[in-house]
Amino acid sequence: MAERSTAAVDVADNGGNEPPAAEAAQVTADGVDTQNGQAADGPMPEKDGERRNAAPAASPELHSGHKLARRYRLEECVTRLDGFSSWRAMDEKLRRAVGVHLLPADHARARAVLAAARSSALLGDPRFVQVLDAVEENDLVYVVHEWLPDATELTAVLAAGPLEPHEAYQLVSQISQAMTAAHREGLAHLRLTPSAILRTSTGQYRIRGLAVNAALRGITSDTPQRADTEAIGALLYAALTQRWPYENDAYGLTGLPKGVGLIAPDQVRAGVHRGLGELAMRALANDGATASRQEPACTTPEELSKAVAAMPRIRPPEPTFTAPPEYQHTTYQQGSYGRPTPSGMPAPQTLGVVPPPPLQSRTGRVLKWGVAALLIAALGLGSWQLADNLLGRGNQGNNGSNQNQHPKGDDAPEKKEPVLLAVTGAREFSPDGKDQDPDSVTNTFDGDATTFWRTKSYVEGPEMSEEYKAGVGVVYDLGSEHEVNGASIALKFAGNHTTATLYDAGALSPSGQVRSMPKIATGSTSDSTLKLATDTPVKARYVLIWITAMPKAPADAYSQAGFKQAITDVKFTG
Repeated sequence: MAERSTAAVDVADNGGNEPPAAEAAQVTADGVDTQNGQAADGPMPEKDGERRNAAPAASPELHSGHKLARRYRLEECVTRLDGFSSWRAMDEKLRRAVGVHLLPADHARARAVLAAARSSALLGDPRFVQVLDAVEENDLVYVVHEWLPDATELTAVLAAGPLEPHEAYQLVSQISQAMTAAHREGLAHLRLTPSAILRTSTGQYRIRGLAVNAALRGITSDTPQRADTEAIGALLYAALTQRWPYENDAYGLTGLPKGVGLIAPDQVRAGVHRGLGELAMRALANDGATASRQEPACTTPEELSKAVAAMPRIRPPEPTFTAPPEYQHTTYQQGSYGRPTPSGMPAPQTLGVVPPPPLQSRTGRVLKWGVAALLIAALGLGSWQLADNLLGRGNQGNNGSNQNQHPKGDDAPEKKEPVLLAVTGAREFSPDGKDQDPDSVTNTFDGDATTFWRTKSYVEGPEMSEEYKAGVGVVYDLGSEHEVNGASIALKFAGNHTTATLYDAGALSPSGQVRSMPKIATGSTSDSTLKLATDTPVKARYVLIWITAMPKAPADAYSQAGFKQAITDVKFTG
């Protein structure tokens, strides 16, 4: 569930310095910092070579209900600061919430914002909140990005308390790896604060505002890798101690005591994991701290990521179980008859049950011996029949007959092993007339794992939408009608998930809708192999593989980064 901060604005970055009074007043009056408000932080102090460029004070005069590109309807202004504004908006075409940054086209930083947004979009790394659009029109520049309603800002997470060691380890590991990948592409963040980190409902951490948040505020740095590494160290420090590692309070966290400098996390809070505490100090050594064991400082996200990987594994906490209530015996217990009760204690109730008298008469003795004789006879007869069956089976084996032969009649027939079905032809299925890669369908059954049929790259996903594309697929010709019970599909891209369904298409170029075709099997995978199977085979000659969800994949020689998939090999069984 998304969290919403009650603070009007975060007043600090990398030190918690207060913004200028005029700017602070403007933000307090007009803006709020939300989980998905994107860019609700206050101005960042100049530090370690970082510079702030001047900008006009006025932001575009827009209001709720205004529509951009006849598509994005502005709903709520979450930040109005330094000549730009940030909004929660609705993408009416895809019917989903998005975030939008807006600034005048003549803003001093408009060109830089467009360039940063486009560079960030090309990265296509799912660990970052994705830029969906970057446009200049009608004297406005706007950047559209993802809005994650199921994610929680790290500011809200830390407000509830420090993270346990395994969770803090996941935080620094995921953030340092993501920023390593970004810096390899020449992208820096420069505003890695708790409000820039989101934790999803699945426990994954995602970073918002890569390059864009700094460009909106005109922040640059002569040492971007060092600045981002120190920021990750501050995040880890705060996660371990619930304190901000600078003197001023920031992000709802209390700063360190004034005049004592940066002290080790285990001196701030008892029970801090020693290895993680030293790691935070190594990352914060850029600001003059000294690692507690004199290890070298981590000055780049890659160095920090390697240091995290070299740590001993931190296991997740063991689940706690509540002991069941102690079993309460009833007053009527075994062996309670004839027991003397303790002094002063009431005698146990017998519920009015009186045991029957023993059979002591002559008739009783006759009945007792008669029952015993019948039991002995029954045991003897059963033993004789058992021995006879065993001897009979042994003789049958000695006569050379099949000892494992199953009797016929009600026994279920043996299950047949599936056999591979040959593919004699294939054709791409595009009911909307928008082809994907029709000339490459034969690559999916040529026996060569290096060749493939590919889809186009889509901005939305993993699930495809009726709004832009209901699905993509290929129809295969099996040469003649067969009992089809499944397929094995080798895929080029793993991650997120791929969902595909097997249909009886009825023809190599079917004219009907997919929903009208008999379904054979369906399934999903996050791996590079998808196996579809059914317990009830379907007689078919023409079989459609229809893909309705695809994972996020990086840019390649054929398409840009986005949600896409490619089939390298298909095998049908019957």
